Amino acid sequence: MPNIATTSRRRDDVLALPIRLDRAIRNQSQQVHSALRAGIVDGLLAPGLRLPSTRGLAEQLGVRRNAIVAAYEALLSDGLVEARHGAGTYVAAALPAPETAAPVAELDIRIPPRRPFALGFTLVDPALLKRLAAASRRRIAQAAPDELGYGDPRGSLHLRNEVAHYLAANRGVRCDPSCILIVSGTQHGLRLCIDALLAPGDAVWFEDPGYVASRHTLSTTVAKLVPVPVDGEGIVVTAGEKADARARAAYVTPSHQFPTGVPMSMARRIALLDWARSAGAYVFEDDYDSEYRFAGPPLTALAGIGGERVIYLGTFGKTLFAGLRLGYLVVPPELVARVVAARAAQDRFPPVFMQEALADLMADGVIAAHMRRMRPRYRQARDVVAEALVKHAKGSLQLSAPAQGLHLLATLPPGAPKGAARLIRERAGIECRLLSDARIVQRGPDGFILGYSGFAAKDLADAARRLGRAAQDVLRDSRPPRG
Repeated sequence: MPNIATTSRRRDDVLALPIRLDRAIRNQSQQVHSALRAGIVDGLLAPGLRLPSTRGLAEQLGVRRNAIVAAYEALLSDGLVEARHGAGTYVAAALPAPETAAPVAELDIRIPPRRPFALGFTLVDPALLKRLAAASRRRIAQAAPDELGYGDPRGSLHLRNEVAHYLAANRGVRCDPSCILIVSGTQHGLRLCIDALLAPGDAVWFEDPGYVASRHTLSTTVAKLVPVPVDGEGIVVTAGEKADARARAAYVTPSHQFPTGVPMSMARRIALLDWARSAGAYVFEDDYDSEYRFAGPPLTALAGIGGERVIYLGTFGKTLFAGLRLGYLVVPPELVARVVAARAAQDRFPPVFMQEALADLMADGVIAAHMRRMRPRYRQARDVVAEALVKHAKGSLQLSAPAQGLHLLATLPPGAPKGAARLIRERAGIECRLLSDARIVQRGPDGFILGYSGFAAKDLADAARRLGRAAQDVLRDSRPPRG
């Protein structure tokens, strides 16, 4: 708690003011100015009140007289006091009446704790953090004058070049760096697309079940969501056409569908692109979890086979860590100006130094090496969870180990009672999203979306054991008695 001095006495010509000095403020004149300003604004010092002389108030508060002089001058500049020649200093007569502050409502902001099965966490690599910190310090220390001013709304050209190289080599997306925008994450990029390309009331196909954060981004804007079911080949295009063939866009996660984990088949990709071309619609491709594929070569992104209607959204949040807040958009050339204009109207341009530092590490092969190190560790984490669930759930949960990504889906068997998943999660004491949370239309059995990245193997095994046993217990207790 700050060291506070308060006035408590009155001398012959000194009014004891109901103010307090915050000794946490180092500068004495700022202490006095802050205390007097608060007293005037809050109505403790009434309009027209004569303030003590500078000498008297300095003695009263135990500060230097020149601190009082400077504080009074600052209050004069603020218009909060008036100086009357030969009569002293007075609180300004014309001030707005102080308002009674309304109580601040408690915001329901939930930040997931770092516990097994929570989504969005990655393993911390101290060596990588040191390299990133060193690169960032170097970039700041060696910054040219033009790097300290306003920048390109698209972001660092150095990083956009590196992203273009990465996408061409790993995702089959060939694009010019001029068509790439650096953003603060997938949801930021999606919002830019909405602002630039959609009009109020436009319909957007959305995978059902689908990525909850993107559903929230779309549903809180002017877009109208059209839930489109997902099966073993990805989004069911014919169902989307039946629901709303004139939709203006579709949001999909084709490489690793969230949350089912299925990759979109080539037949579905072609059907989706054919619909987009005929309808004049856009496809927002969220390349969710594409960085970590455990078997076979990386899948070609949708933007790699039909780029003229596809806006590609990628992020470094899964490659490195979510707190980095760096992602990217790849936009067809004819749409770049519209998306850049939307960007310039929001935050003008992204901070440059971390972008440059990240680009340095990409150019040096540091990021690629990091991904090679993490891939087997995440695969091991996936296997630990899958094996423990099979062992302890004993058929109470159905799961498949995905070939890529950072989460798996465990579903309850058909016929499980309503509310069983929430009860199981509560009994197991785990942190995870339910499959029902990701659905717009509730159909089929509920289940658990289990993030396995960013956690120690023993903690994952323990959480899976508790989940499996809780599933057994709840389903057993819900069965009707025999006879």
